[in-house]
Amino acid sequence: MASAKKITTAVVVITLTVIVGVFLASRTAVIRNNVVVRDSIAYWAAGHFLIDHKNPYSHESVLQLERQHGYKGDRPLVLRTPPWSLFMVAPLGFLTPLWAWVIWMGILLWTLITGMRICRLLYEMEAMPRNLFPIAGYLFAPVPACLVAGQMGLILMLGVTLFLYWEKRRPVSAGAALLLPFAKPHLLLPFWTVVFVWAVFQKRYRVVGGFLISFILATGLALVLDPNVFRDYRDMLQTSSIQREFIPALSGVVRLLFFRRHFWVQFIPAGVALLWSFVLFLNNRREWDWRRHGPALLVVSVLTTPYAWLADETILLPAILQGVLFVYQARHQLTIRNKIVLVVFALLNFLLLLILRSRIPFSTGIYFWSSLVWFGWYFYAKALHRRATAIVAARY
Repeated sequence: MASAKKITTAVVVITLTVIVGVFLASRTAVIRNNVVVRDSIAYWAAGHFLIDHKNPYSHESVLQLERQHGYKGDRPLVLRTPPWSLFMVAPLGFLTPLWAWVIWMGILLWTLITGMRICRLLYEMEAMPRNLFPIAGYLFAPVPACLVAGQMGLILMLGVTLFLYWEKRRPVSAGAALLLPFAKPHLLLPFWTVVFVWAVFQKRYRVVGGFLISFILATGLALVLDPNVFRDYRDMLQTSSIQREFIPALSGVVRLLFFRRHFWVQFIPAGVALLWSFVLFLNNRREWDWRRHGPALLVVSVLTTPYAWLADETILLPAILQGVLFVYQARHQLTIRNKIVLVVFALLNFLLLLILRSRIPFSTGIYFWSSLVWFGWYFYAKALHRRATAIVAARY
């Protein structure tokens, strides 16, 4: 029986591989033209310069290289993540832009599938319908957004889910996994605050050690490939003038509408969230559980981050699926009003998918409200679960 399953799995994998290969071969020209406008071209360009021991953050060099491969824009697509994230993209430099995209997409799909499986281990109940989590996860609007853009959000998500899964049993590995979301540290400022405070209060030094080891190794690799990488990164940030850009996050829209000239305003929501996260930890420090409390930190962090794109919000997948668990556990106590609100959340996600299907660029800001939807979904689902639990407790 087991051998029959293995043979069936092998046949399916080989068949899918052949189908994908034929599809890529028949549409090579179209795919090659599309690759140059995906974020993966920035990752490939950075990897290309790294393996030649050159500056991966140079606007001029990156623009020249991208134009040689069909890029038409005036502003180059330059990698903006810090040096310790370069280990993710360096191997892409050995490939052509087309094959770098193919491999990168394979990595993203693998991280999505793996992350979904871990989330199911974390939050799925045996009695739940088997298709409930996959439908909610794979149709979560930031997931296709990340795949379309070729962004690294799914890799960040995998790091968070691995941390939640390993934190109790394999603390060193859990700490090492945190290097992945630390590629964009600004995205989860309250989360990082609580990680630090929790490690100090509960003396979880093995988690800290795992993170520091992975951080030192990743930074060392970046310095070997480009000895001036930190100076190059600083120069890139100054050249980019991010403070004068429109950032399509909630904080960026608020700043654009009311405080256009004051870049520091974008950090006020994150500052408030830092205080909230500290209070949350102090109130729950004796019973702190990352699987239970961590998703709330993720949702608040993304809502208040000073810089984010829709594709980055894939990091919220554990929180979205925990919300699904909350609703399922409260299903017998749901009122008509509750069901209507849940349908509204589903329709808002569907609306984001429609906007994404219309190929409206992320930079327009039309997606800025997405983080409010995930924030509302999570805490509404949590409130339903809390109310249902109180009702059941009162009966007995």
